[in-house]
Amino acid sequence: MENNLSRHLAQIGFLSTQEVDYIAATFTHKTIRKNELLIKEGHICDQLAFIEKGAVRAFTSDDTGAEHTTCFSFENQFATVYDSFISREKAQKSIQAIEDSSLFTINYPTFQHLSTTLPSWIYLQELFTRQAFAEKEYYHIHLKNKTAKDKYAYVLNEQPELIKRASVEQLASYLGMTPRTLTRVKREILYPGL
Repeated sequence: MENNLSRHLAQIGFLSTQEVDYIAATFTHKTIRKNELLIKEGHICDQLAFIEKGAVRAFTSDDTGAEHTTCFSFENQFATVYDSFISREKAQKSIQAIEDSSLFTINYPTFQHLSTTLPSWIYLQELFTRQAFAEKEYYHIHLKNKTAKDKYAYVLNEQPELIKRASVEQLASYLGMTPRTLTRVKREILYPGL
């Protein structure tokens, strides 16, 4: 049966139809509710998820319990704490649904089994590694050293999905500002002169 995961794998280009079917069959369908954790900081990450419908965010918590959002993932994207998933060490961040979400997940033993039985799986692992690296680089390149106003303007133009789907608190955390600052900056950009 074809689903978003199968279509996504087929679009990668180097997998045969049989490989796509074989890989997709190893994933398990899972639904999680808004605010439910998929992966919890401090635990070993045991799953890689493909988002069929919905959205998740990755975040860390500091010593005071304040949450700091590091990235968001939406439909047709993979989500995991990749370094924990591969190294089998405790995750340094959590992944939480920001909407009711439908996922396809694969656990670590099955992931490893694919590595030993399917030569093309190594290329998929490389794609996952690049995605994890790109998430970190994206923030540093586009958002880290900008003013609050420039950060919001960038997201408004380049990632409007975030503004529509993330809460004010989650978006403010991602942009490194308080919700109050975000509200002020949003008003300045959308309603200049008021």
